[in-house]
Amino acid sequence: MSRKRVCAAVGALLLAGAALATTPATAGAADDRPTAVVSLGDSAMSGEGAGSYEPGTEGQNGNWCHRSTQAMVHKTQLASRTFNLACSGADSANVSLADTVHYTEGSQARRLIDIARQFRVTTVVVQVGANDDVRFADTMVDCVAAWVNPFGASCRSKLEREWPGRLAAMAPKVERALADVRTAMTTAGYAHSSYDLILTSYASPVTEKMDKVLHGPQGCPLRLADAQYGRTVAVPQFNEALRGVAARSGVKFLDFSRATENREACSKGGTTSGEWQRRLTVDPYALVTGGLDAIGLHLAQQSFHPNAAAHAQLGRCITEFVTGGAGSARCLEGADGNLHAVA
Repeated sequence: MSRKRVCAAVGALLLAGAALATTPATAGAADDRPTAVVSLGDSAMSGEGAGSYEPGTEGQNGNWCHRSTQAMVHKTQLASRTFNLACSGADSANVSLADTVHYTEGSQARRLIDIARQFRVTTVVVQVGANDDVRFADTMVDCVAAWVNPFGASCRSKLEREWPGRLAAMAPKVERALADVRTAMTTAGYAHSSYDLILTSYASPVTEKMDKVLHGPQGCPLRLADAQYGRTVAVPQFNEALRGVAARSGVKFLDFSRATENREACSKGGTTSGEWQRRLTVDPYALVTGGLDAIGLHLAQQSFHPNAAAHAQLGRCITEFVTGGAGSARCLEGADGNLHAVA
């Protein structure tokens, strides 16, 4: 055999060996583990507001994660198993690989590694950022306080000055969290191309389209102008900041900003039927599960979060988004009354 033919044969063997080494990792040909979808993030992803919380996450021993069995990840139809690692109140550091503890629980990304080794994770969904510099929960409290004092400054006046800066400070923290999620999956033996990593934004919980007189007593004690600013300016800007994070991080992006449009809290007036967001909710049962620790914020922790009906629809939209294969889309209600992923 000539030297040229020997070199060609050796090259062919090397290429064949490389193909054998990479094919199982990228296509999963030899991977017979059960498939799984995993969610990470904060209250909007944990299922806060959806009820039916997992035992041990309703304040027992200080764990207020409020991880719901009705959370959106459990409503997806993408894998044989679903895992919810999200925790109410979590910020980007809690999602990352950092050595942090939130409501007794450690790093979500570290727990992802264990799941990804045991199961073949096909999709990871992350929703985080609201508890970083954005301080969404504190902002809602400020807006309620502004309603209580009609002679004081509006919630909007403060946000207009601070909101862009808050978003700019939040963005790199979410980027680091996503990078750590990638690292966790790599540590578990995954190539980037072997699973979908999705960042979602947040749905606006309130609207100015409420009963002009009774919306406060009905459960939405907010100035109409403040609610309008939140729905039409603050939430869209928050969405675009997260879209930029997704683009810079090289992950898919699913826009939830209009997912509950016309179904926000108090949008249906005297009835909650048809709404997809919780109104101001005070839950005395929190005292039973969490004891005296519930006094204060935890009594109203479920307020202004997507309810179980919303999570069912969001899970449907995630499924449609992943199966559609687009890099980005927005969840919008269609003529059939269901959310659809519109590319």
